[in-house]
Amino acid sequence: MHAEVKPFRWGLIGPGQIAHRFAEALSFVPGASLRGVYGRNTKGAIAFAQRHRSISVASCAELLADDGVDAVYIATPHSHHGEYVRAALLAGKPVLCEKPMVPTLKEAESLVLLARERRVFLMEALWSRFLPAYALAGTWLREGKIGALRSMRSSFCFFVPFDAASRLWSPALAGGALLDIGIYNLAITRWVLEQTSGGVCPELTGMDVQAVLAPSGVDAALEATLHFPDGVTSSFRCGFDTSSDNAFEIFGSEGCVRFPHNFWQAESIERIRDSRPPEQTLAPFVGNGFEGEIAEAQHCIRAGLNESPQMQHAESLAIVGWMDAIRRQVGVRYPFEESIREN
Repeated sequence: MHAEVKPFRWGLIGPGQIAHRFAEALSFVPGASLRGVYGRNTKGAIAFAQRHRSISVASCAELLADDGVDAVYIATPHSHHGEYVRAALLAGKPVLCEKPMVPTLKEAESLVLLARERRVFLMEALWSRFLPAYALAGTWLREGKIGALRSMRSSFCFFVPFDAASRLWSPALAGGALLDIGIYNLAITRWVLEQTSGGVCPELTGMDVQAVLAPSGVDAALEATLHFPDGVTSSFRCGFDTSSDNAFEIFGSEGCVRFPHNFWQAESIERIRDSRPPEQTLAPFVGNGFEGEIAEAQHCIRAGLNESPQMQHAESLAIVGWMDAIRRQVGVRYPFEESIREN
C-alpha cells in the first residue's frame, strides 16, 4: 500500500498571467492544492479562484491569517513583491516568490534577514533550475562531458510595442528587460558556473554593458559580457525590441551543450562535438514545468528548512546584486530606490 500523502494548501497573492501556470501545476504535485486567492482587482481574483476551484478572500491579511494556508506564492508585479513577502514572513507563512524576488539588493537583504530571524522559509521561484533538462545538463557538465568551461552565449528577446502604461515599461513598477527576462540569462550563467566549479560560482571580475533605453527610462534592450577567472565569459542579450531563438550555449574545450530554444523552459538539450550533427536528448516536463519548484518548496517546508539547498538565499542575493551593478552601468534607476536605502 502507498503511504497517504499529506495535503499541502497554498495561498496565492497576485492572480495574474503567470499565476495561472502555478495554479495549474499544483495538480502535478502530490498533496498540493490552492486554498485561497488574494488580488487587488477583486473581480479578477474571483474569476481566477473560480477557474482554479478555490476561493477569493477580501484582503491579504485574511489570507495570511488562515491557519489552513501552509505557504503562499507571490506573483504580483515585482515592484510589489517586497511588501507581500514581508507581510507573509511576519505572519509566519512560508513564501515562494516569483522572480525577481525584489528589484534591489538592499531590499532583498532585508527580507532574507527577516526570514532567517523569523525562521520562515523563503525561496525565489526560478523554476528553470528544477526542470528535467537542467538536471540532465548538470550531470553532463559535472562529469566534464564538454571538457573545461570556456564561455557561454544566450539570448532572451521578444517584441513588445512601447506602452507607458504597461508594467514592462514602467519605472515605478521596476520595468525593463533585465529584471523581467534578463534575470534568466544571469541565473543560468551562475548555474553553469556552479556545475563546473564544484558548486560555487566564481566571483565576477568585470562586465561590459550597453543598453537601449525606452522613452520611460527603463531598458528596452540590453547586451552584456560578464567576465570570470581563467578567461571564462558569458555574453547575453535581452530585450523587448526583437525576436530570437532564445538559446543558451555552453562552450567547453571538448564540445558544446545547447538549450536550443527558449532555454528558460527547455524540454530538450543538445550536445555538439567536432563537426558532427547535434545529439539531441528530450527531457519533457512532468506537467507544465512549474511542478518542480513547487515540489521543492513543499519538501523544504515540511523538513523545517529556512531555504532551499537548490535555490539558496545567497543565490538570490548574488543575482539581484549583479542586476543592480548592470543597471548602474546603463543609468537605469527606479523612483522607489531612495526610500529603500533610507529604510
